[in-house]
Amino acid sequence: MRRPNTDGFILVAVLWIIAALATLATIFSVYVINTATAFTVHDERLQAEGCARAAIELAVYQLSIDPQTAPTRGRFLFRIGNAQVTTDFNSESARIDLNTAPKELLAGLFAALGAAPNDAPAYADRIVAWRSPPAADIADNEASLYRAAGVIYAPRGNQFPHTAELGLVLGIPEVMVERALPFLTVYSGRPQINILDAAPQVIAALPGMAPARLQAVLAARNAAPQDAQALVASLGAAQALATTQGSKSVRVTARIAFDSGQRMTTEAVIFLTDNGTEPYRILTWRDDIDDLQADARATR
Repeated sequence: MRRPNTDGFILVAVLWIIAALATLATIFSVYVINTATAFTVHDERLQAEGCARAAIELAVYQLSIDPQTAPTRGRFLFRIGNAQVTTDFNSESARIDLNTAPKELLAGLFAALGAAPNDAPAYADRIVAWRSPPAADIADNEASLYRAAGVIYAPRGNQFPHTAELGLVLGIPEVMVERALPFLTVYSGRPQINILDAAPQVIAALPGMAPARLQAVLAARNAAPQDAQALVASLGAAQALATTQGSKSVRVTARIAFDSGQRMTTEAVIFLTDNGTEPYRILTWRDDIDDLQADARATR
């Protein structure tokens, strides 16, 4: 009697085992690659904080070489290891301070950003009312507006701790808040704006800044930025809200590009002190991560 031929069955079983092992090896290799990549990204994020702090230190150095002639803005580049860092610094006086700016400057900003002529002053009124203490001898009409609107909070009655709180002010549309935030601060401490460094939208907020005058001011600033007195004089009645001085608060933006393709941006506002042991304090710190490697992997 012939014995059944089991060679084919064994061969099939062996092939299945080899295929299974190959699959496991592939899964394990993908796991190892992803784990290594994750550690690399994490390591670069740790490196990014060191790069950002180096950028701040270098900016403080440039601002402290000669306090009498310290620049109010600047840019520099440097490289550390596998990262290229582009750094910009700018005095906070180039922005409109929510806590000290007068109503006409706030209204002018909203008008420059597209608010209707009747709405811009109303937005400014609500901001001034939010930051002003309620009068003790009269009814708090501002708080009653919030109650009537059905919100569960009242105006702060004190200074804005952060520009994001503008979103809580009654009656200002979200789109206007988003447009205004890049031009606002709570760290300048000045009612005026630095017209040498301010964005065109901020200069447009000055009273009486018609389009023709705005273009003339911007052209004069580009042509002769060193002639600060003439530039201020060209503002007419608005020069009371203009300055060419910086402030102790400075915004430092470090854009970090790693050789791997990962990008990170750190934006910090620092306060320059007169204390030799602590030349500056960090007021705010914000990181934005643009992981190009992760985006590329997600699209595969």
